[in-house]
Amino acid sequence: MLGLSRPTLRSDLALLVMLGLVDAKPKVGYTPGSAVSAGSQAGRKLLGLKVSEVQAMPVIVRETASVNDAVVSLFLENVGSLIVVDEDGCLSGVISRKDLLKVTLGNPGASTMPVSMAMTRGANVVHVSPDDSVIDAARKMIHHQVDSLPVVVPSKADPVNGRTRWDVVGRMTKTIMTQILLDLVADR
Repeated sequence: MLGLSRPTLRSDLALLVMLGLVDAKPKVGYTPGSAVSAGSQAGRKLLGLKVSEVQAMPVIVRETASVNDAVVSLFLENVGSLIVVDEDGCLSGVISRKDLLKVTLGNPGASTMPVSMAMTRGANVVHVSPDDSVIDAARKMIHHQVDSLPVVVPSKADPVNGRTRWDVVGRMTKTIMTQILLDLVADR
């Protein structure tokens, strides 16, 4: 279905088999593994894990900061994206490495441009709440093809144009998801 050859997928499938996420059966093929079935200990632990238990500290930049400041923050914090907040500290958007590359390549004056001109706006930002399950966060990351998600709670600040405003309390990343998988395998 993907149009890929077996050798292309073999190393990825081998890793999934070693982790127990996929079982390989001769003349049958690959089937869901026993490591994360709902009845297994690791599966139950994974299904019960909440975002609040594993989230990282958010890496934030103000929407008035310059693109240059955002690039510096990105490298100093060693992250793939920054969460952009307004003057009240509410979620305004997200700016990624790709966004910063698009705006700066071939545009020498872009370094002084405010981050708000290059970010993905809040209405289009996918986020999770601390009470969401890690599985739900992973599904959102895969479905929307993003590397991280802001973790937010409703803000006590006044709504803008009838929209809920969000306070940023953390972030979920692919690195955190990978660490969870490694921890589950180590606990076996």
